[in-house]
Amino acid sequence: MLALSLPGKSAVDANLWRGRRRVAMIAALLAVHVPLHGLWRLFGRRSPWPTSFLRLAGRAAGADVRIVGTPLRSHVLMATNHLTWLDILVLAGASGARFVAKDEIARWPLFGFLAGLNRTVYIARKKRGEVREQAGLVREALAEGCPVALFAEGGTGDGQGVKPFRASLFEALLPPVPGIRLQPVAIDYGRDTPDLAWDRGIGMGREMMRVLGLPGRRKVTIRFLDPIDPSGWADRKALAIEARERLVTAMEAGR
Repeated sequence: MLALSLPGKSAVDANLWRGRRRVAMIAALLAVHVPLHGLWRLFGRRSPWPTSFLRLAGRAAGADVRIVGTPLRSHVLMATNHLTWLDILVLAGASGARFVAKDEIARWPLFGFLAGLNRTVYIARKKRGEVREQAGLVREALAEGCPVALFAEGGTGDGQGVKPFRASLFEALLPPVPGIRLQPVAIDYGRDTPDLAWDRGIGMGREMMRVLGLPGRRKVTIRFLDPIDPSGWADRKALAIEARERLVTAMEAGR
């Protein structure tokens, strides 16, 4: 009936309206969660509110999450594939993980603020000669106990397959620290994958509005695979290859 009352409305206009409505919903969630987060931090308590916000923001953005397997809740590096900015909302909402991200994100309007709330681990990826220093930052975060998530492909993919994992930050697991595990995590949007693949030629703001404006809802399956004990592997490259192979196998078996 709404379409009949708006005879001249184009699909583009409908997508724009839908995207703005979802942005408003996410903004309302943020307005509630930020004061609560501040209150918890004021009293020196570990805040559950960033995870709550990201989980609910994912739903508001149109993502329906199905979890397969059990996410480790502490002392774990999660290595996962990456397709879209929605990955951040759905994975953090399901696991409570902090993310490893390039340091320039800290300077992005709003997104830098949100990343800071979730205690993102920033690294300078352009400084290739400082792998040990970057891995050290991840290692320190792992030692604090919270799960840490790494988009191991180094960027978003095209939805046609999982790119080779970059091994550099797997250095954080070597030499092994007792109790710290590597958990491969497969994020799968099924038939929605082509629509969500992020063309890196599109800026963050424009891409966000494009995805938020898509009609309907997206079903995403997150598979938390059996953890890997790093002590059984000779080097970071072997760990990266093993994690990717397990992830690819799980995704293929689930389709």
